[in-house]
This record gives sequence, structure tokens and C-alpha cells, in this order.
Amino acid sequence: MAGKRDDERKNSVGPVLRAGEMADAVMQALEEDNPGKEFVVQDHVAYLRIETEGECIVRRETIERALGRPFKMPELEVNLTSFSGRIETTEDHMRFYLEKRL
Repeated sequence: MAGKRDDERKNSVGPVLRAGEMADAVMQALEEDNPGKEFVVQDHVAYLRIETEGECIVRRETIERALGRPFKMPELEVNLTSFSGRIETTEDHMRFYLEKRL
């Protein structure tokens, strides 16, 4: 989201993940689980900041397909260094959202 003004980022939500296989799989899963959503990815070498407007969800089964192996959501939590917005986690999905838009 480089170059965007702060007032254009107020409604952005999403994960900040350690760079690597998990971050790549989550990015792929986010795009599949949120059709029509535009994601902005900031690659900071050691980590990726992934943001979109208002709300996004990532599902365990989608991450499993992207990784090509069984996956449990706590594995994502270990790689989640931060996030924008609020977060809801279950054993089947992780949702990033805002309760109120600015």
C-alpha cells in the first residue's frame, strides 16, 4: 500500500506474516476465499503485510490445498506476527474485519 495516504488506509484489514511457504499459501488462499477483493501486499523481505478493504477471511481447507498437506490453524497463528483490524479465529477459518468504518 506504498504511496497511499493514511486516510485511504483507515479501513484496511489483514495479516502480517513471516515470509516463506506459509505466507505464500495464505496469500493464495486469501485470493481464493475472497473473490473480487483486491489485496495489497507489502514485501518487507522478512515479512509480508497483506491488506484489503473492510473484511477478509482465510479458510483452513483452502490453505491445506495451497500447501498440499494437512494444516491446522494454530500453525498460521505461529506465523502471524501482527494484523490490521480485528480478528476472529476458529479451527476452520481466520477472519480479519472492522466493526466500524472510518
